[in-house]
Amino acid sequence: MNILLCCSAGMSTSLLVQKMKKEAKEMGMDAKIWAVAMSSVQQDIKSADVLLVGPQIRFKLAELKKLGEAYGIPVEMISPTDYGMMNGKKVIEFALRLKKSRC
Repeated sequence: MNILLCCSAGMSTSLLVQKMKKEAKEMGMDAKIWAVAMSSVQQDIKSADVLLVGPQIRFKLAELKKLGEAYGIPVEMISPTDYGMMNGKKVIEFALRLKKSRC
């Protein structure tokens, strides 16, 4: 599974990405998880199964959902609570539910 995270500069989600990678490994899940800045989403979304948006750019959610629809990729905002607590497990579980709902 390929999980793309998007934030304003691509750096604030790096800690969350690391925690998600650790959880994926513990779950025995083969996953590519990476974060990019809003400016790079257009090119990276082509490689993603799910796009998760950081709460700090919630104002871009509608625009990103349209982009996701063009590629058949679910796009949702990460829960501000899970983001703030850097809860990698809950964010991965959320991504899995999104992917499943599209299948």
